[in-house]
Parts: sequence; C-alpha cells; structure tokens
Amino acid sequence: MKFFFPDSQDQIDPSFDFLTEERDPCRVRQRDDRYAHEVLAPAPFDGLLVSKTIVDGTASATTGKYTSAQRQRLYSEGAAAFFRLHNGAEPLVIMGDCGAFSYHAQPKPPYTVNEVIDFYEGCEFDYGISVDHLIFEYEPLIPRDDSRAAEWVRRQQLTLDLAAEFRATCQARDVEFTPVGVAQGWSPASYARAVAELQMIGYSRIALGGMVPLKTPDILNCLRAVDEVRDRRTQLHLLGISRYDDVRSFAGHGVTSFDSTSPFQQSFKDERNNYHTATRKYMAVRVPQVGGNTKLKKRIEAGEIDQGQAVKRERAALDLLRRYDRDEVDVDPVLEALSDYSQLWNGKDDRTEQYRSTLTARPWRECPCSICRAVGIEVVLFRGSERNKRRGFHNLYVFEQQLRKQLGRDDT
Repeated sequence: MKFFFPDSQDQIDPSFDFLTEERDPCRVRQRDDRYAHEVLAPAPFDGLLVSKTIVDGTASATTGKYTSAQRQRLYSEGAAAFFRLHNGAEPLVIMGDCGAFSYHAQPKPPYTVNEVIDFYEGCEFDYGISVDHLIFEYEPLIPRDDSRAAEWVRRQQLTLDLAAEFRATCQARDVEFTPVGVAQGWSPASYARAVAELQMIGYSRIALGGMVPLKTPDILNCLRAVDEVRDRRTQLHLLGISRYDDVRSFAGHGVTSFDSTSPFQQSFKDERNNYHTATRKYMAVRVPQVGGNTKLKKRIEAGEIDQGQAVKRERAALDLLRRYDRDEVDVDPVLEALSDYSQLWNGKDDRTEQYRSTLTARPWRECPCSICRAVGIEVVLFRGSERNKRRGFHNLYVFEQQLRKQLGRDDT
C-alpha cells in the first residue's frame, strides 16, 4: 500500500529562529527550505501527488500556488530534481493529476488531453491521471435514468470519454509515465460500471474519485461492487482518502495506493485535533502573534486594547511555556498566562482544560521524530506557518508509523 502526499508547496525554513521569529536574510525559499521527506527519515510517504491546477492554475484562476519562476524551474529541471525526491533516505515516486476539485463548478474541465499530457511529460512524472470531472453526490439507490442523475451521468461519461482519449493519445505519443484512468460515480453500481469501461479501454491502474465525503462503509460498498467487475490484475487508487484504520479492508479489494493532505492540514485547520500521537490527538496551544491575529489587530486599531499590553501578555505566555518545557515552572501559571492573553483575542472561548491536557501529557517529549526532537514545545504552539507546518510534518510521521502498524510490516 502506497501513500501519496499532495503537493501544495509546503516546506519549512531550517533557519527560522523561534525566539526572535526571524529568518536568515540570505534565505532563498526553493533552495533552502525543506520538504517533509527531507527532514523526516524514513520519508512519511511513498510519493508526491502534483496537480496541474496547483502549478499552472486555470483559465478562471490564471495562477496556481506556484510563482512563474517556480513553474519554469519545475518544467526545466523535472519533478525529481525540483522536489529533491532523492535527497531523503529513500527515493520517491511522483504522480500527476488535473486537480478536479478546483474546477468542479465549471461545466467541463478547463484542460485538453494534450495539455495535461504535456504537463506530465514536461515534469517527468512516474504516473499520470486522466482528465476527470467530479461528481459530489452519493445516492446508492437512485436509478440511472432518474432526472436528478442527468448531470451525474453526463460527468461520468465525459470522464470516461476523456479517459479513452487520454490513453489513446498516451500510446500515440509513446509517453514515459504510466497512465491511470479515473472512475467517477454516485453509487456502488455506477462506480462498477466506470471501472468495467476503463478496463475495456485498457487501463490496469484506476483511480476512484469523488469519495472524500463518503463514510468508510459506503466506500467499502463501492469497492465490493467494483470487485464484481475488476480484473484481479487491476490496481486501484483512492483519491483524497486517508483512513489508516481501514487500509487492510481497502487492500482486500484491490486498493494499492491512496493520497490525502488530511494529517497535515489537521495541524492548523482542525479546531481540536492538531497534534497527533499513536494513541490520541491533542489540541495545539494558541499563542497568535499580536500583529498576525485579525481580531486582536481590529481591537487595537479601534483603541479597545493597548498594543503594548497585548505584546506584554503574548511574551509572558511564550516565556512561561518555554520555562515549563525546561521544568522550571508548573502548568498552572502557564495556563493563567495563556488565559490572560486569550481574553484579548478569543473572547469567551475558554480552552484551558484542553491546553492542560496537552501540556501535562508533554507528548512532544515522547515522540522520536526529528521535528519534535529539534524544536520541543514549539511544535504544539499554534503560531505562524513555521510551527504549524512542522506540526503537520510530525502528523505525517505519526500517520506513516500507524500505516506501517496496520499493514503489519516494516515497508508500506
């Protein structure tokens, strides 16, 4: 079972100073910052998934997350060199897709088949996923000819037609990457139909899309239906699914790979489950920068809060957190300082007990990952991208360890 991590240009700056909040003035991001696979050993994933919408954008959103210089460098160097895929303990593979979620509201994908193949070939990917169009709804009992399903049927057929064109064009152009067909559906039967047609087109690797909102029993129902038509040699990829508790069940139905950003994004997007361990998840301790918190900035600008007083409370909280990590103070003064600062920007939302749980457990001390060993308590502070991304990298490390455990072997 292979885990692919979707790229969104998430890197950390090794020169970042947590005490001064400063960086090396000579830092060049693409050259000096580090990807997760460069700072964690072994790498917390088997490969990267790179979307065309992230790199090139679309007609309605002309730019992606890459600058013009980054795009040029990716195309000129190739993905292996750009992402430094061989700088970690193990070489990684790379898969490309179109980024269908970014254009789901449009009537059709914004790219031609040849444009997508140019992207995959230009970046020298190992795998390339055919052009697809998302179907968000899931209605397992609805008849295929029901009027409500007209748009679903149209999108599925469009995806299948594009998959046929994609494979034929890949053969004609003699591409070096492995083509992967996409199955979109809205029910177990519709997914099975799509897989059957993709196999007839000639695909032996098929990605199942649109399943992110589905619960695990629904995914398994779809996989069971696909089993009825799937050639035993056909390998399945689950797009956007990261549920390590279920990987054994998924593997039993031909799933050999999946991708997700969930472990990483929970570090800064989840309200509670920010720092992961093998046994539970903890809330990160919010200590926003005075100049970086919108609510606090507005109150300062309105004259409701003195900026100097806010900075004083911020520094007091940070100082006590670090002293706590050095065993110089107990947890209660830390919690009091956090509460004092929180009142300025967080109103009545009291997180004291959640913070107490995180701080008293000190999970960062038990973690062997290089992130936690290097930065200590800073990894559980919800404060700016350098800490939040490091916590996200840590979560990827924990996810990879749990995946290995579920599979019952050392090599996933």
